[in-house]
Amino acid sequence: MAEAYVFLADGFEEIEGLTVVDILRRAGIETQMVSVMEGTAITGSHGIEMKADLAFGEIEADTAQLFVLPGGMPGTKHLAAHKGLADLLKEQAAAGKRIAAICAAPSVLGGLGLLDGRTATSYPGFEGQLTGATVTTNPVEISGNVTTSRGMGTAIPFALALVAQMRDQKTADQLAASIIYG
Repeated sequence: MAEAYVFLADGFEEIEGLTVVDILRRAGIETQMVSVMEGTAITGSHGIEMKADLAFGEIEADTAQLFVLPGGMPGTKHLAAHKGLADLLKEQAAAGKRIAAICAAPSVLGGLGLLDGRTATSYPGFEGQLTGATVTTNPVEISGNVTTSRGMGTAIPFALALVAQMRDQKTADQLAASIIYG
């Protein structure tokens, strides 16, 4: 039973996916990595091979409060092409659950109409795919139940923002201090 799911596809940006998993788990947030590929074996955009905790069909979405998409290419394209994930994100966003994406992955949210009327940020060059959003270049944007971030260099503040939302700011601040961040 997970509080958070981080969705992985071949070609995901390793730092963005694994930093989020690491920080959430350090905060005591039950986090599982979910493959949207066949099986649970995943290869990141820089050739790092790993195994996700679950295949997409094994998740229990009702228990989770946070759904995270890391960027990277072609990982983002795989996430965008997964119909089951698209349906899940729309359903969970409509239910008010937290949706988060970093780097190129906010483009997936834009394509699903989940950024309409929100403020969002992304990796440079993907701004035009943040359909319906007011776009910024801030490291992290929190707009209602949707959090977006710019890329590998913003993975720690992105993950800490998710901790603050899932727990509280004090927990995020203590965690930042414990990892010598800031």
